[in-house]
Amino acid sequence: MLYDFLAGMSKDWAALNVFRYITFRTGGATLTALLISFLFGPRIIAMLKARQRRGQPIREDGPKTHIVQKQGTPTMGGFLILVGLVPSVLIWADLSNRYVWIVLLVTLGFGAVGFADDYLKVSKISPKGVPGRVKLFFEFIIAFIAMWALVSVSKEPMLATALTVPFFKGVLLQLGPLFFVFGALVIVGSSNAVNLTDGLDGLAIVPVMIASASLGLIVYLVGNIVFADYLQIHFVAGTGELAVFCGALIGAGLGFLWYNAPPAMVFMGDTGSLALGGALGAISVAAKHELVLAIIGGLFVLEAVSVIVQVASFKMTGKRVFRMAPLHHHFEQKGWAEPTVVIRFWIIAVVLAMAGLATLKLR
Repeated sequence: MLYDFLAGMSKDWAALNVFRYITFRTGGATLTALLISFLFGPRIIAMLKARQRRGQPIREDGPKTHIVQKQGTPTMGGFLILVGLVPSVLIWADLSNRYVWIVLLVTLGFGAVGFADDYLKVSKISPKGVPGRVKLFFEFIIAFIAMWALVSVSKEPMLATALTVPFFKGVLLQLGPLFFVFGALVIVGSSNAVNLTDGLDGLAIVPVMIASASLGLIVYLVGNIVFADYLQIHFVAGTGELAVFCGALIGAGLGFLWYNAPPAMVFMGDTGSLALGGALGAISVAAKHELVLAIIGGLFVLEAVSVIVQVASFKMTGKRVFRMAPLHHHFEQKGWAEPTVVIRFWIIAVVLAMAGLATLKLR
């Protein structure tokens, strides 16, 4: 909004030229989202507490300590993240950029699916919300619509349905119609992987911010023809504006972390985890860095794989590979304190993000 109003006036007022810079608007979006979270956070949490007398239902098959320590904590804190994220994007981003709208609508769409799940859990006072198959159905509907939009907006037909490969310059795997399926799997998989990671105070939001910062740098470079040529990565016109979205996500995430730090005053719930994961997936597809997301978001991949392995092993052999899945619960059962698990997982997220960013130069 500010870009549309003020950037055009830079010819008369030179100082307004800063609104043309993506870096400046990214910083503005970060600070705006953080400020909104601080201003409205206490009110939103109070509202959630008033409407959720018993807080988020705790799984009976989860760690026993959670029943005592986390019972009564309100969920749907993802609403606080979205309240900080959406206005900041609308204020600071170039609203004529279609990539911004696509990622924003994916975020809100997945957030709506998560909200329905959280609402059923709270209203029924049960850890069972929307059936998994129903959630996946709506998630794939949203993802396929997003894929159609992302391919349609691309200015490079040869690149639109192609898969780029990290570490190899100029390598394109033409997937054709299969790219729609692949991209949808990336978006839905990313969304649910973040959802599985969200099990301890502060565990999911920090890796999400780390991944967002990494993707913010990637989209800025991919969307700049000079930097893309220098790094020998594929140039995708228009994706640079998604850096503003990533900045707003970081700011909203920091604001949420203020209230989600142990002991958490609020949980993000599926409202937040599905929305944030879907956003990361959509950004990676837009920037043609889907495989790099698997490295940057490797922590989410590990959490998801641990669940898949646990379920498959139990069904086939009757034995469990981990003491409890997802992976963070396994370490809890081994005696690690919750803050220890969280901080060590943060460290892993940083290392994996650095590995993912290394693919920009190692070609």
